[in-house]
Amino acid sequence: MLVVVVYDVPDDKRRTKLATFLEGYGRRVQYSVFECFLSLAEMRKLHQQVAKRVKAAEDNVRFYWISEEALTQVLTIGSEPPDEPPDTYVV
Repeated sequence: MLVVVVYDVPDDKRRTKLATFLEGYGRRVQYSVFECFLSLAEMRKLHQQVAKRVKAAEDNVRFYWISEEALTQVLTIGSEPPDEPPDTYVV
């Protein structure tokens, strides 16, 4: 499933660390927005790991789960719609 991670982290150091961490899970589509194709178990693990990296009293992180049906209805301007990554890469 597609998980959209959106965050507002006012501290530069924490924000940079969070963005760098999220790059290992998905594609950055805006400054504070990542699209990640994850299983439910992977998403739960990601949620737990992000919770350890932010301060709940100061930061705001949201995880939106997008169903396959809703994914086909995504409209974009200026970029390609979300597309699941290939199963394999040829190098």
